Amino acid sequence: MTSFRREITALRLSSQRISSPGDLRTPLDVARWMLALQSQDLPGARWSLGLRLPGSTEADIEHALATGAIVRSWPMRGTLHIVAPEDLGWMLDIAAVRQTTWAAKRRGDLEITDEQLVRAGDVAVGLMAGGRVVRRDALLSAWEAAGIPTTGQRGYHLLWNLAHHKLIVFGPPDAKQPTFALLEEWVTQHRSLSRDESLAEFATRYFRSHGPATDRDLAWWASITLGDARRGIAAATGLQAREFDGVTHYLPEGLEPAPSAVFALPGFDEYMLGYQDRSPGLPAEFAQRIAPGNNGIFLPTVVVDGAVVGTWKRTESAKKLVVDLSEFATMTKKGHAGFERAIRGYGRFVGKAVELRG
Repeated sequence: MTSFRREITALRLSSQRISSPGDLRTPLDVARWMLALQSQDLPGARWSLGLRLPGSTEADIEHALATGAIVRSWPMRGTLHIVAPEDLGWMLDIAAVRQTTWAAKRRGDLEITDEQLVRAGDVAVGLMAGGRVVRRDALLSAWEAAGIPTTGQRGYHLLWNLAHHKLIVFGPPDAKQPTFALLEEWVTQHRSLSRDESLAEFATRYFRSHGPATDRDLAWWASITLGDARRGIAAATGLQAREFDGVTHYLPEGLEPAPSAVFALPGFDEYMLGYQDRSPGLPAEFAQRIAPGNNGIFLPTVVVDGAVVGTWKRTESAKKLVVDLSEFATMTKKGHAGFERAIRGYGRFVGKAVELRG
């Protein structure tokens, strides 16, 4: 790894609070710090929160989701994220600017009419009004009964559209079935920001928790134009600009690099997914190894001194976890010892003994 890439990754491990949680004490603290954590893989998302809260358990994260202390929705890029409740509304407002045209085209491709979307919203309100929480399968069945087809991708896009219209939001998980509630009843705290204030908030908090990163990283991550990203940067606070390999990056003032360490990260962690350009921590020759076939599935990664050097896979039973390690680059004895410590930390998080193979 070249020196500037090592410096970038050491700083990112620090800003992302992977190397040290600092003053973060609760799942809500982490969500507020990170602004958003990708969460289409919910078990992985729980670990993304947990690894930034040493001593926490999976039950702590589940409780925060079940009580609405943190919430899950599609605030940007059409991708599921966990956010602080008060941030969801203004983030959805920013996302709507670029998503409206795409969403309308996608509905047309799926033959979802405007009238069907309105009726789907009416059915959802009828089921959920008064604080009721409804499982996804029950909601889809109710739509089918109302003559609104949900086959193929239609059901998913009805849910996505109603979430983007700020009508519904994910509720507390029911076993392995997701549930939904009315956003105005589940989320009781809201922040009202103008568009310019929202852009400044995006820039300030993204670079605070993800820096060093570029204006293009922000534009991609927040699903805004490059012009809007630069407008947000101009209005952001507490940031500094630094050149790495001739490219301007932004990071919080006073950020110190993380010390040498080994981490076991979930597949969709912000350390990998929080940037358009992932090359500082992920050598190009390994990119296919963490996302085989470019199918959108990212495997859990082993990070040594900021660089991805392998993947890990868990097989779970009632009492234990069996973890298999797959190395891309040869790990030292010290690296293996560090990975074992990291994966045993994951075992404590989920409350199971760990058997390490490979």
